[in-house]
Amino acid sequence: MTIVWLLAISLVVGMLIGAVGIGGILLIPALNILGGLTIQEAMATALFTFIFTGVIGAFSFQRHGSINWSITVPLCIGAAVFGFFGAWANSKIDAQGLSLILASIIVFSGIYTVLTNKRTRSAILQDWPRLQQVLLFGIGAVVGFGSGLTGVGGPALSVPIMILLGFPILSTIGASQVIQILAAISGTAGNLQYGSINYKFMAICTVFEVIGVVFGARIVHAINAQSLRGGVGLLCILVGTGLMLRTWGVL
Repeated sequence: MTIVWLLAISLVVGMLIGAVGIGGILLIPALNILGGLTIQEAMATALFTFIFTGVIGAFSFQRHGSINWSITVPLCIGAAVFGFFGAWANSKIDAQGLSLILASIIVFSGIYTVLTNKRTRSAILQDWPRLQQVLLFGIGAVVGFGSGLTGVGGPALSVPIMILLGFPILSTIGASQVIQILAAISGTAGNLQYGSINYKFMAICTVFEVIGVVFGARIVHAINAQSLRGGVGLLCILVGTGLMLRTWGVL
């Protein structure tokens, strides 16, 4: 029965990743509580699965023309470089303080998104494309490091931060599909050297996550992006709160 619950959660996680980019945070406590993995091993195992969900999600979004590569490329470069260092830090330091900071950012961004759901504004530094590229690299670096450190997956950080900075919701979710590939590969490279991965749970969870991503990507392209913004905001609040509770040992 335990494995059935774990697979059901993996399916839901995949749907959330495909629909709004966020959802990987739910897999870590599931692997920890239901799978009996240590929190470090659960982080590393979940992060490994996000390589495959990212590939399927990116393919689905690219088919719909929903990936803005001028936004996505600098994000991915930053994530690819710093994900490894996040995994290294995970093996060396107490991640509690930084996890709480990241969770606070996610919750704040979610609240901001809900309160400004009816407003539209231009992305930050839109009139200064070179500076915007530098900023996106910096966001990618934070996302990659945070992903490697906490195992939450890149989109859990990139989506709320980019929405907060005014980037379009569908382009943000599309970019999150790609960034999770680079962040997960970089972080997993560190975990292979410094951490521990449960390959059995990784394999079975990945299958159900991928199925969920396919359905989630169809859902997000079938509804109005602006109405989706409020849902993303509420999910950010839940995810950030969940990360805080996990950091405090409640989950």
